[in-house]
Amino acid sequence: AFERGITFLSFFFCHLSLLLPIFLSFFCLSFSLSVSVSVSLSLSLSLCVGDGNAKMSNVYINNSHGVDDDDFYDRNLALFEEEMDTRPKVSSLLNRLANYTNLTQGAREHEEAESIGEKRKAYKSPQMGTFMGVYLPCLQNIFGVILFLRLTWVVGTAGVLQALCIVFICCCCTLLTAISMSAIATNGVVPAGGSYFMISRSLGPEFGGAVGLCFYLGTTFAGAMYILGAIEILLMYIAPWAAIFVSSSPDGEGAAMLNNMRVYGSIFLLLMALLVFVGVKYVNKLASVFLACVIISILSIYTGALVSAFISTNQIILLGNGTVPSTFDPSLPSSEATTALWLQFCEGPDLNASCDYYFNLSNISEIPGIPGLSSGVITENIWSVYLSKGDVLEKGSLPSPRPVHPPTNRLPYVFADITTSFTLLVGIFFPSVTGIMAGSNRSGDLKDAQRSIPIGTIMAILTTSLVYLSSVVLFGACIEGVVLRDKFGDSVKGNLVVGTLSWPSPWVIVIGSFFSTCGAGLQSLTGAPRLLQAIAKDNIIPFLRVFGHGKANGEPTWALLLTALIAELGILIASLDLVAPILSMFFLMCYLFVNLACALQTLLRTPNWRPRFSYYHWTLSFLGMIICLALMFISSWYYAIVAIVIAGMIYKYIEYHGAEKEWGDGIRGLSLSAARYALLRLEEGPPHTKNWRPQLLVLLKLDEDAYVKSPRLLTFASQLKAGKGLTIVGTVITGNYLHSYGEALAAEQTLKHQMDKEKVKGFCQCIVANKAREGISHMIQSSGLGGMRHNTVVMGWPLAWRQSEDPQSWKTFINTVRVTTAAHLALLVPKNISLFPGNSEPCGEGYIDVWWIVHDGGMLMLLPFLLRQHKVWRKCAMRIFTVAQMEDNSIQMKKDLATFLYHLRIEADVEVVEMHNSDISAYTYERTLMMEQRSQMLRQMRLSKSDREKEAQLVKDRNSMLRLTSIGSDDDEDTDGGRERDGGMSASENRRVHMTWTKEKALQYRATHSGCSTPEGFRDMLSIRPDHSNVRRMHTAVKLNEVIVNKSHDARLVLLNMPGPPRNPAGDENYMEFLEVLTEGLERVLLVRGGGSEVITIYS
Repeated sequence: AFERGITFLSFFFCHLSLLLPIFLSFFCLSFSLSVSVSVSLSLSLSLCVGDGNAKMSNVYINNSHGVDDDDFYDRNLALFEEEMDTRPKVSSLLNRLANYTNLTQGAREHEEAESIGEKRKAYKSPQMGTFMGVYLPCLQNIFGVILFLRLTWVVGTAGVLQALCIVFICCCCTLLTAISMSAIATNGVVPAGGSYFMISRSLGPEFGGAVGLCFYLGTTFAGAMYILGAIEILLMYIAPWAAIFVSSSPDGEGAAMLNNMRVYGSIFLLLMALLVFVGVKYVNKLASVFLACVIISILSIYTGALVSAFISTNQIILLGNGTVPSTFDPSLPSSEATTALWLQFCEGPDLNASCDYYFNLSNISEIPGIPGLSSGVITENIWSVYLSKGDVLEKGSLPSPRPVHPPTNRLPYVFADITTSFTLLVGIFFPSVTGIMAGSNRSGDLKDAQRSIPIGTIMAILTTSLVYLSSVVLFGACIEGVVLRDKFGDSVKGNLVVGTLSWPSPWVIVIGSFFSTCGAGLQSLTGAPRLLQAIAKDNIIPFLRVFGHGKANGEPTWALLLTALIAELGILIASLDLVAPILSMFFLMCYLFVNLACALQTLLRTPNWRPRFSYYHWTLSFLGMIICLALMFISSWYYAIVAIVIAGMIYKYIEYHGAEKEWGDGIRGLSLSAARYALLRLEEGPPHTKNWRPQLLVLLKLDEDAYVKSPRLLTFASQLKAGKGLTIVGTVITGNYLHSYGEALAAEQTLKHQMDKEKVKGFCQCIVANKAREGISHMIQSSGLGGMRHNTVVMGWPLAWRQSEDPQSWKTFINTVRVTTAAHLALLVPKNISLFPGNSEPCGEGYIDVWWIVHDGGMLMLLPFLLRQHKVWRKCAMRIFTVAQMEDNSIQMKKDLATFLYHLRIEADVEVVEMHNSDISAYTYERTLMMEQRSQMLRQMRLSKSDREKEAQLVKDRNSMLRLTSIGSDDDEDTDGGRERDGGMSASENRRVHMTWTKEKALQYRATHSGCSTPEGFRDMLSIRPDHSNVRRMHTAVKLNEVIVNKSHDARLVLLNMPGPPRNPAGDENYMEFLEVLTEGLERVLLVRGGGSEVITIYS
């Protein structure tokens, strides 16, 4: 927080003219509550209206119990009375908003879903203000172990200038984050859940879950760091005799200390976890005591700095310019005896004993460790002194004999325990500025969170930043450099270095810092489980659901257990200097996304983005985001990469397996803006051939029970698309939209379920139309948006069309073919789709055969290539067959085709099949004759059926005058095809006829209009001669089928060009027969029609 204050002050001096009015208006904000009541009500609407599941709250649903019955019959609102259940009156809505109260800390966020049938408790209205609710908790969480244990070492190692730079950068980071957080916190009511709630509702469940877990891990590791700090204070400065592991050699002291930290840290963690489990109220009662310890300790530092200007204390011993532990007697050897220091450097106690070369050349001197403010020692401490592990702490201004003594643990010097650098110090110091979200985490307890969070947080950051910056200067001006670099105080009799500066006694700092670190550890162990519980209750990460449960009073028991286990991992690391960078990563990740959320909401101008805190700008948020990212990589690039990978993995897990949530987050707004931009770009022109890929519109048919008839069509689509591009799945329901709306919604849900089952990423569309063919035509014309439209239609083959008396299925099929051709869309028709492999049934080695008969844009080349990208078809090789006529040079054709495929970068076997001219066989003639006789018979049967229905109606009304129209037409079919087919009938069918219906006339009419009802009619049908054009078409189908079956009878899949329907609709039935003959004897067939444009190119 101090660092944030420094950042703010630097910003202040650089932009004084800009910030003066900002400060004035900022402090006026505390008096503007009454003016902003209407704004707060509008902002509160976002919470009342959404419950995290994209549903309207009970303000909108089933609202009748909250509104008087008379309201529905209000004279002035009679026009809206039929919609009162979904559109309530403003008065009733405002009444609900006025009666809304904030949820208390730790309460369930989605209370409505969990309290059905329960008696709700009357929650006590929160009364905490800015000072007690935000300012003091932030101070307690920001001030911590680093201030007392490591800040002096950071100043001594980095120097005053670089230490100020480190503090300033870290404070800038947290101040800018606090400004962004204030904007988010004041953009509507923030319930209990604090920082996690803000991030998740601003960035969506994926980012919210990822950052929430990072924040949770950071808070948990912070608890471990505070416990390690408390143990270090206990074993180093309070009770060194309590160490369990003691090393007999200097080389093993470090390992023994780490083992002591692990044992005592585990004991402390267990005791603290038990205290949190017993009751949080005890932790909250102790919080004020711990905060008092922090404040007293800081005041003692400032008092000691002032006293040091008059009194120099704590003498330290130097041998040459190297620091020696103060446990040795500094007196020089006399003629009678030698000192303990003599024994360390010489081989015996005698004065003539052989001594160390460096010891003989060096003088022993004694200087004050705390020279004081007036000593001018800051001039020596202003520059950095980075050391490697094992280097002796030296005072640079004193002379040293050469050569310098090589460092060794066998001699009694004060050594550097780790190798230091600027980046290392940044990572170690940053945890001392975290804790800025303590106020927002208590948002449920605040009387006015939107006013208290910005003011309290920013003022706490400014206060702590001022303390940190002034402490850096005071430490550099009062303490000797070698003492500052002495991390554990060996040169000052093993005292805490900052304690030597404090007044009246070092024990003030030692005791105060011990209790403050214990308190901070308890706060972390209290907050982290609640954060995990909030994430688990949001149900966005399925495997964390168990941690959403707890004791009857809502205490997160299971979450506390997991938190203790993770904290134990940090304690097993046992080194404060190694744990600090880990939690720095997680906190920086959290702060980065807070800034990102604010910047996104501001740039996207989301309609709901109306923060009451107006002193923010997207550039400040963006700058804060850059600083966070830079600090992550500055402090530890490998930890940064690990943290980003962890967040990314959590993000993808939530995206694919988490519960779907609609929180009105900024990422959704970003997606909409990006989609709009991309769609407008797509409108600039048609896609280049290189970018063409099938964008599918899959037409599915539902049965009577609203189940998909051919789910394998979706399987085939997923294999073809492999998750890329656009897929629209559509169906048509026959009926009236006003009456079939519910049925359409049910059908849409069926399609979505089937798409999820088949793992098809795309959109579904359901159209209600009076006739299926009209609905399909509308869907083909209107699906998609702008440049994001389908270019390929996939539909199934009409099964058993021959056996069906009703021609509707195959007429709809042919009409769809005509519509796709008119729209210049490609068409794919898988035949025998039920035999196609599923996604879990990979084909073995085999062939995908392409029969390239006519060129229609290269679809036949592209489709097998796309299919082979999927695991199902990956082992299949590709063969391309083309047909050569008698006048073609088949050898040259094969060479050209191979060259073409080479340029297309497609590997395939090439074969040219020669089709010899041959006479039409008797089989072909007979097959054509049977086709036409069958068509004639079905036509007569349908006419007879129609006549019988008309007769029944006419007999019923035999004494009335009737208008006889369209006698003999198909059921429910008034298409042009039907009219043209019936064109040879009596003209009296299409005009008004007035007659008196009698039995004789009925018999006469039946005799003249039912060609198959007499033996003569059957004889006429049997004597029919097949049409010559039909014979030629049948000949082509038979010959091609023979060749295809001969070559591709063992192929896994056969792709061939689909002939177009006849221009004359009278031959539609024959067209179906031709397709049937063409594909006869083939197991899996994909009929392909191109859209009229090139879809594959040889150019790069």
